[in-house]
Amino acid sequence: MRREYHVAVTGCDSNEGSAQNPFATISRAAALAAPGDTVIVHAGEYREWVKPENGGASEFDRIVYRAAEGEKVVIKGSERITCWENVEGTVWKATLPNSMFGDYNPYKEILGGDWFVAPEGDILHPGDVYLNGKSFYEAETLEDIKNPVMRTEGVNPPWTNHAEPLLHPEDSVYQWCCETDENTTTIYANFHGADPNRELVEINVRKCCFYPVKTGRNYITVSGFEMAQAACPWTPPTADQPGLLGVNWSKGWIIENNIIHDAKCSGISIGKEESTGHNLCTRTHRKPGYQYQMEAVFRARHIGWSRETIGSHIIRNNVVYDCGQNGIVGHMGCVFSQIYGNHIYNIAVKHEFFGYEIAGIKLHAAIDVQIHHNNIHNSTLGTWLDWQAQGARVSSNLYYNNDRDLMIEVTHGPYIVDNNIFASDYNFDNIAQGGAYIHNLCCGTMRREPVPDRSTPYHYPHTTEVAGSTVVYGGDDRLYRNIFLGGAQTYTEQSTYGTEGYQGSTVSLEEYIGEVLAQGNGDLEMFLLVKQPAYIGQNCYLKGAKNFEREKEYEISGEDPRINIVEEENATWLEITASDAMLKEWGKTLHSASFGMTRITEGAYESPSGEEIVFDEDYCGKKRGSQVLAGPFAQLKQGVNRIKVWG
Repeated sequence: MRREYHVAVTGCDSNEGSAQNPFATISRAAALAAPGDTVIVHAGEYREWVKPENGGASEFDRIVYRAAEGEKVVIKGSERITCWENVEGTVWKATLPNSMFGDYNPYKEILGGDWFVAPEGDILHPGDVYLNGKSFYEAETLEDIKNPVMRTEGVNPPWTNHAEPLLHPEDSVYQWCCETDENTTTIYANFHGADPNRELVEINVRKCCFYPVKTGRNYITVSGFEMAQAACPWTPPTADQPGLLGVNWSKGWIIENNIIHDAKCSGISIGKEESTGHNLCTRTHRKPGYQYQMEAVFRARHIGWSRETIGSHIIRNNVVYDCGQNGIVGHMGCVFSQIYGNHIYNIAVKHEFFGYEIAGIKLHAAIDVQIHHNNIHNSTLGTWLDWQAQGARVSSNLYYNNDRDLMIEVTHGPYIVDNNIFASDYNFDNIAQGGAYIHNLCCGTMRREPVPDRSTPYHYPHTTEVAGSTVVYGGDDRLYRNIFLGGAQTYTEQSTYGTEGYQGSTVSLEEYIGEVLAQGNGDLEMFLLVKQPAYIGQNCYLKGAKNFEREKEYEISGEDPRINIVEEENATWLEITASDAMLKEWGKTLHSASFGMTRITEGAYESPSGEEIVFDEDYCGKKRGSQVLAGPFAQLKQGVNRIKVWG
């Protein structure tokens, strides 16, 4: 029998959970909800960690958690603190019993793990302090808080030219620190004239807001909530990956229409669980993190990682912002998922800490994952697909004002990047092979590098079954009908505008094999001496961008299309000035079957269901005609075009 449970702040957990006699906490309903049940949460603020006890039985027999229609429901991982005592001037302290934190005290736990980078000498915590919703910075000592100095330097990734956090530096003078002993936790904070007992001051006390503690809680829908202020830990691919909201190694979740913000690390997690490894490099130093990550893949297979048991999530139409590490994160648990319609911004821009696992969307083993129609901006990195992004497609997304837009790393293809707007100064890190870049607008640089010293797995098509492992030679890419802009600034020695970074590549598999054979007797080392093929044609190069020397069909012009992204209250617009070069017609619509198969994985460019992809729709969903333009728009007029690209 399907049941409907109701939750209201005016309710009582000893009630029956009906509309007339609701529960007081979502957790009470989560302990009872069974397949087919719906939990309706009414307006109010719920300070709890919801841990679903059960999952649904199938796609058609789900457990649904949703905010009541038209009502604002907020779940917080924080508590309001009103026991502040003045210490000196604008500095206050609150002394709290450790019992309020349970078995996870965010002010005693140390933030860190594999590939985590903290400021030199700093020990950071997953805790945080908020004044009227604004996150503070953690300081080392009480003296630092008493004499705050505006931070002009953050913990910056090596690829960025930013010398300061992307948020306003004056925010950094709002600082806190903590002390713990056996019984109490004391938090010090500088409120700069605000009375913390009168204003809304919160500290995060819970690891998550909505996250099952048991794996395999499948087919759950979470819809319409605002969730905020969780003390999430660092989530590398070699560790357990709890987020503010997450699935914990399950299948078939739908996460939709939520507002997620102020996760200390990751907002939404569709990632790895603990049994396949948990920060073993940091804890033991016995093997490199790379080796533990490789082991995690095989351990996951051993415990049943497959399409039948894990992944196939839908994450759609959420707003995710102000998270310290990721908007969406996942390793292996993300397989076969769809991520679309999300607005993700201000990710990892405080620069309190850094690590090689940061992005608006950061996924490992994104097998057949479809990432489309998202708006990702003002973040350290827009999207990062790392290891095994086989069958992944990044399509019709808007990227702008990011330090970098997209990184694909140590994967062997096939993967597809099409119809995107890359409007930042630094568009790609292509540290992979076997990609197809089709109909994109590329306003910045591309960095390309082989990785001959790190072998990573590849899979039989559309499965998690490992077929082999190899290094990244670089190349074996397809680049057709893109628009590339030039510029004056590059970020690394390997960065180029356009496709000139492919110079020296062969242009067919037959030529490549011939050159390998010409090296003489040998095996692996012979293949490293020849550049893999590059299949490049019918691109448009503007404003000084340069083409691949062996590209036969292309348009090139020194004109500047004057790309401009304009944010308005309810929409985002792209302004672009089209010239003759951009209006060149290139014949028929592209089909993925014409791309051939990748050299290493011997895979076809196709949909997750094995069907050919026809690139007959543009970024806006308009059909391309019989004569097709380069770039993501089917229709451009001579001169200034103003195109709605979000909202």
